[in-house]
Amino acid sequence: MKKLETNKVSRRDALKLIGVGGAGLLIGATGIEAATDKVTNFFSPAKADAREILPFYGKNQQGITTPAQDFMYLASFKLETISKSDVKTMFKKWTEAAALMSEGKELGDSEFPSSPPIDTGEATGLQPMKLTFTFGVGPTFFDRLSIQSSKPSGLKDLPHFPGDDLREEWNGGDIVVQVCANDQQVAFHGVRNLIRIGRGTVSLKWMQHGFQRSSGADPTGSTPRNLMGFKDGTANPDTKDEKEMNTHVWVQNGDSPAWLSGGSYLVARRIRIRVEEWDRSSLQDQEQTFGRHRATGAPIGEKNEFAKLDVKKTDDNGKLVIPADSHVALARGKGKIKILRRSYSYTDGLDIQTGKLDAGLMFVSFQRDLEKQFIPLQDKLAKMDLLNEYIEHNGSAVFACFPGVKNGSYIGEGLL
Repeated sequence: MKKLETNKVSRRDALKLIGVGGAGLLIGATGIEAATDKVTNFFSPAKADAREILPFYGKNQQGITTPAQDFMYLASFKLETISKSDVKTMFKKWTEAAALMSEGKELGDSEFPSSPPIDTGEATGLQPMKLTFTFGVGPTFFDRLSIQSSKPSGLKDLPHFPGDDLREEWNGGDIVVQVCANDQQVAFHGVRNLIRIGRGTVSLKWMQHGFQRSSGADPTGSTPRNLMGFKDGTANPDTKDEKEMNTHVWVQNGDSPAWLSGGSYLVARRIRIRVEEWDRSSLQDQEQTFGRHRATGAPIGEKNEFAKLDVKKTDDNGKLVIPADSHVALARGKGKIKILRRSYSYTDGLDIQTGKLDAGLMFVSFQRDLEKQFIPLQDKLAKMDLLNEYIEHNGSAVFACFPGVKNGSYIGEGLL
């Protein structure tokens, strides 16, 4: 990475560096130049453990079929330029930075005390902790850069669903970056440095942090639980099944446009849980709402989390065992619509207007086609799901995530 040039030091700054009254650095034969010598690294960063590195370059972007890490930052940006050249330059810098940070490397040496450090430094000496970066662009990206002809026909803002209570501060965006890692400080370091690099070209529109149970708390890597206490992601397609991923997640050759082949569509929905109301509901009501047993994650009436889901099964009285308007019954449908859920819980402290907790789910899903997969699924859930009594959707955004990046290339090269 290109290193920052030294800046001239003013007399006032020099006095600050050397101290006044002889208490600071003494000026000898070398004069003020001594105060602007390169900064010496006082320790060498620990060598990154290869087991903690997920390669940035590849056919598809990391952070999609990657096993979900413990922490996430989802950042939405607004373009502050209409220049394709400016955005292209930023994408190149982001690519270089993401590749370095994914390997646990700093962005450069901080050589001159009179200049801002190249790297913000909070991840110095830390392992990369399976850090990943996932980049995408929203519907408005193409309008702002006057490249509407390259816009995917299916990349549109989601329609208004029944019960939506969307707030502008959590909606949309021109560019998205998802940063995930098994350490929150490492993840924050990743997104913070991209924000810093992008200043002047983009500004932050919104950012949501998220978490799951840590890999230390659950070494088996079982299905994570949401803040309602239920397992979330049981019905996901198998990310190790290439055919499943090509069918449901990755945009294919022949899908329009060509630059998106190998990419995926990201849906982000900020879903606030009415925690206090949920906590007052009975276990029976909670399980009827989800259609699963809380303890095991199994469908009601079954013992195994991954038992076959039979939404038509009845009890001795002819009553459906799993309510038809339960979350799992509606999400399952006929079993033909599948999306890859990669959601994280969030807590944002106290809502000072209501005096209640602001906590919930930062829902993230990846799919090959928004119109054929997510939209019909969410439309059905929004109209009938028992869960709607306890949740509200207050943020929504969609993005087209680029295919993977080849070494020597940069994110979005096929587009810009």
